[in-house]
Parts: sequence; structure tokens; C-alpha cells
Amino acid sequence: MEKITSLLLEKSIITPEVMQKVKEDTTSEKNLLHNLIAKGIISENFVVKFFGDLIREGSLNIDDIENLPDTLKEKILKYLAKLLNIDFLDLDSIDIDFRLATKVPLSQLKKYVAILVKEEDINIVVAFKDPLDISAQEAIQRLFPKKPLKPAIAPAKQIERYLNKLELSESVKGLINEIRKEINAGNINEARESSAILRLIEIILKTAIISRASDIHIEPTGKNCIIRSRIDGILTETFIFDKDIYPPLSSRLKLLANLDIAEKRKPQDGRFSATIMNKEYDFRISTLPIMTGESIVMRILDKSKAMIKLEDAGMSDYNYKKFTSALKTPYGIILVTGPTGSGKTTTLYGALNMLRSVEKKIITVEDPIEYQMNLVQQSQVQPKIGFTFATALRSILRQDPDIVMIGEIRDQETLRIAVQAALTGHLVLSTLHTNDAISAITRMVDMGIEPYLVSGSLIAIEAQRLVRKICPYCREKTVLLPNIEKDIKEYLPTNYQFYKGKGCKHCNMTGYMGREMVSEVLTVDDQLSSMIAREESKEKITKYAIENGFIPMIQDGINKALEGYTTIEEVLRVTRLS
Repeated sequence: MEKITSLLLEKSIITPEVMQKVKEDTTSEKNLLHNLIAKGIISENFVVKFFGDLIREGSLNIDDIENLPDTLKEKILKYLAKLLNIDFLDLDSIDIDFRLATKVPLSQLKKYVAILVKEEDINIVVAFKDPLDISAQEAIQRLFPKKPLKPAIAPAKQIERYLNKLELSESVKGLINEIRKEINAGNINEARESSAILRLIEIILKTAIISRASDIHIEPTGKNCIIRSRIDGILTETFIFDKDIYPPLSSRLKLLANLDIAEKRKPQDGRFSATIMNKEYDFRISTLPIMTGESIVMRILDKSKAMIKLEDAGMSDYNYKKFTSALKTPYGIILVTGPTGSGKTTTLYGALNMLRSVEKKIITVEDPIEYQMNLVQQSQVQPKIGFTFATALRSILRQDPDIVMIGEIRDQETLRIAVQAALTGHLVLSTLHTNDAISAITRMVDMGIEPYLVSGSLIAIEAQRLVRKICPYCREKTVLLPNIEKDIKEYLPTNYQFYKGKGCKHCNMTGYMGREMVSEVLTVDDQLSSMIAREESKEKITKYAIENGFIPMIQDGINKALEGYTTIEEVLRVTRLS
């Protein structure tokens, strides 16, 4: 960045006085150019052309722009590609031929930060970090004397990420060769007896668990078998195998979960248990027929997480007090809302963990049962035999429960029984898919429940999302973009500071590690109950709630960003500005 600063002064783009003034308002050298653009001193288009031209003429190296924001860096690379008359490649949107990539020693690809993308009729497409590095092109060209290279440019981070995947796949190369030998020798029938396939599955599971993944996705493409893991809510590729590994891998996983290995035309669901690193895990498996085979997704269920305490779930102090206060009510409905994957089940289990005791009869109806808990009677729905949420709920109410937990309210019948249960002296906990807490009220009415029944049964609604936490090892101060600052100004204090993770080995260069909850809790008092019964508008209910201490989710998220737990970008990714 110092080199860039010197060039801006040397070319008289900005004066030393302006540079000094901007430096005083900048928290780090890395944010300097960002601030110059934000303050309107130079335009983004000028920066793109200025640096692209300097790289083209050799006054600046590709490495010199590595610390720039990703969006700006990408625009510079696209402009450079145009100057050089070559393609800019977004590797994430391309099905890379990894069998071709293995024809070049990995050490050489890492040395030149390059990756072979595909073989065409007359040439071989290679993505380089620096397409001006002639020695790199010549070194790779020597390995393909019959076909000329077609150089392209791609972001260095993308190339390095795919090279790391190749390196990971190289580590299991011996195992892959063993699997191929067993298949070719006819020693295994659809991977039924293959010890090598079992060892490969163990490595896939172990890698995912070490990286704190919640799900493993196994997806066949036209050329490869891609293994992706959902880490902190975001999918990342962990392994890339050749297509021939997919059939024995999928068959063995189906056998583990007691699924029909011959059935490839319709979806199947199952589960299996495995001990990984001396700890027992459950894996819930789902298959879905797709054009290139079957997509397989495994949800990793860590049995120890069922014991999570509600206070450790990440709820803000003020929301935690409101929510736990609602849980002490003897009867009524408490709803937890949010999209799929927002941690609703974890919050419900945390609530049950807090409520369970010898004095109380707690019964749940779930689809499926994710974690087993002592002192809680858990029932799983079986739609195939007519044992739905509604039928289960009717039977549960004859079991003399104090507290009932319904995994999800999906239809009017289930909701009506839940409301009746709440009105007849039971505490009912459940989830609903709505965008925010107040929307749950209108959703209940839209589902056919009379407003006076909603007002009489509802105690509280908690809405939540999960945001990625900033990595504590590489956290640094940052400045807001002017357009973001303008959008959230009403939520900001006079003096504020935001943070971000610059990326390090601990967080796999993502800048994030773990997840944090952002939430809002609406408690229903007498006035609010009366407003619901009168079918007051959502706007009036929101206005009354905020006047009486309700803190919207966007404010809760911004508060967590101000405290340094997460970034403002993460908050805006999962919440909506009103």
C-alpha cells in the first residue's frame, strides 16, 4: 500500500496535504484508498484504469494490489484482461477439469499461482494470477508440447483456494487409487465391502467436523465429484474427486443409512451414527435425484450440542431477559421464528433444557428428532402412516403434559390445536417461518386463526438469524462505506467504530470464525393483546412495541457489530432495513 501511496503522490493525483488529511481519518493503511474513494477525492473508475495501466506497463506488480478490497481488485483485473485481450475467469462459476490440473506438478502450479482450467480442441486454458509472467507460461507450456496455452487471468485468492483443494485431494490420492483397484478387480459390489471407501468417508467426515461444518454436500458434476462443507453458514469446497469415485461413495453412504442403493429416481432420507475422534456423532442423510446423478447432503448432529444452555446461545442480555421471563409463564404460546438454518431448533432445545425437571411433563413432536434429551418425551412424526404434527398433538394432549414443543407449525390444523392447548393451560413452544417477530401475528391470522384467539394465547415471539463472528485472531478496525453509513445512520450512536477480520490461518483467510445470534423478542402485554384482537395494522403494532422497549433485529445486529462481534456486512446480509 505504501507503493500505491507513493505513486499517487508521484503522479500528482493527490497533494501531500490531502494525503495527510485522509491519513488522519484512516484507521489503517489498508483503508487509505477506500477512504480516498469514499470522500470523492478520486473516482473508482479512475483507480481501476490507473492501476490497470500501471500493471500493464510494469510499474506495478499484481501483488501490489492484493490488499485492495475484493470488488475493486476484481474490476482492476477485468480491465487488465481487456487490455491484454485475454479472458477474466471467475473460477467459482466454472466446472474445472481437475484431472487435467493433476498433469502438472502441484509444486509448480503453487510456485506460479496458476491452475489448468480445461482442454479445448486447439489449446489448453490456464488461469494465472499474473498473466504477464512469461516464465510461468513457458514452464507450463513445456509440459504440453502439442497444444498451445491460452492464458487467462483469475483472482489470486480463488486460484490458491483451488490449489489447496487439489493438495487436499492429493493427500488421499493413495486411497483413491486403492478404490479404483478394488473396483477394477471386481472385489467390491457397489462398494459393499470396500475398506478404502470406508476410510475415505471417515476422512470426509473428520475434515468437516474439524472445520466446524454443520452440513456436508456431495454433488456429482459433468466432470467431478465435489464435496462441500457448510462452515458458519457459508458453503466451501473441501474435496474434489474424479467422477468415477462418486458411484461407490454414494452407494456406501446409502448402505450406512439403510437406504435403497438401487433407487436413484426418487429422494430418500435416513441417518447413521459414527464415532469420529473418540466422539459420537449422528449424521442425517438426504438424497435428491439431479441431472448428473444424486445430490447427497449430510447434516452433522453433535450430541453434546443438545445440552446447550440458553444463555450460551448468543442472545443479547435484554432479549435473553425478555425471553426467559416469557418461559416462566405457566401457559400460552411462545414462537421462535426465522428462516431455515437460523438456529431455531437450538434455541428451542436451550429453552427445554432450562425448563425440564422431574416436576414437569415435557413432550415434543419433531420431524425428525435431532437430539435426545433426558426428562423429555420425544415423538417423531411419520407422515407415511398418517402420524402428522396434528394427529401427534391430539394424542400428546391426552398424555397430561405441562409443556409441549412442536417442531414446526406447518398448517392451520396444527396451529389451531396448539392455540387450544395454550388456552387450556399448557405452555406450547414452536417455530414458524416468518421474517420478523411482528409478522408472526399476521401469519397466524392469515392461517385462519381468529384474532381474539391469537391475542388470548400468544405470550411472546422471538425472531432470530445467525451472523458470522469476526475471527478474534485477525480483528481490525474498519470504516463504513458512505452509502451503508447513510442507510443505517438512525441506528448509530454519535461516536462509533466497526470492525472486520482481515483473514489469517486460524479462520482459513475468511476473517470469520463461528456464528453469533441476532434476535428480537416481542412480548405480548395487555395493550398489545387488545391491539391484536382489534386487528390493528402491523405499522401500529410496531410503533407501540418500539415505544415500549422492543428492539428490532437490525438494531440488535448493529449493536453486536459495534461491540466487535460481527461485521456490518453480515448484519445487513441477514436482516432487512425497515
